[in-house]
Amino acid sequence: MQCGWLALGRVGYMRLILVRHGQTTSNTGFLLDTAVPGANLTELGRRQAEDLVARLDEYPIAAIYASVLVRTQQTAAPLAAKLGLPVTILEGLREISAGDDEMSADATNYINTMLAWRDGDLSARVPGGESAVEFMMRYEGAICQVAAAGHDVAVCFSHGAATRTWSWARIRGFKEALGDGVLQNTGFVVADGDPVSGWDLVRLEGLNQRSGYLVDGQRV
Repeated sequence: MQCGWLALGRVGYMRLILVRHGQTTSNTGFLLDTAVPGANLTELGRRQAEDLVARLDEYPIAAIYASVLVRTQQTAAPLAAKLGLPVTILEGLREISAGDDEMSADATNYINTMLAWRDGDLSARVPGGESAVEFMMRYEGAICQVAAAGHDVAVCFSHGAATRTWSWARIRGFKEALGDGVLQNTGFVVADGDPVSGWDLVRLEGLNQRSGYLVDGQRV
């Protein structure tokens, strides 16, 4: 996918860090929580957000972004406080919509949609949800905004299914590194590149190799 005028070469090479939010009450209840504002972090989730600061200490982060769901903003808050940086909210970084299955404990439709996308059916969607094309356009748009800002290193706080799906399609080496794993709460992906030439995986941390899992706690 192209970034409109960004494809003219105005986007520089950068390091992009995609972080999954900390644990929420919806995670512990295995609920499909994708709509705004979403659940708050649990006490464990808040500790995970605090611990993340040290885990990212080696990166000279110049900008912090988060989705419109409160759990990503709460996860970003300790890092923002430590670095003295604002958190810029980007709607495009939100989770893949669960549509009519919002807040359901049955993820069958959601999982089957993700599998259909992986197998090439980009029009598949949960009833009331979004297609792969719609998701990729808005998520890629958010990444293009980050790249256009000219940061050498930027971190984006996002969501499990969204991060996995975009990274699978756009980051070289991610698919092989992920395998059958799932990105844990506050797990993160580090990639170098830009939206025009693409991205190369540098690091994948916080991977739970529970074969047969696609979405938190839900078996494929």
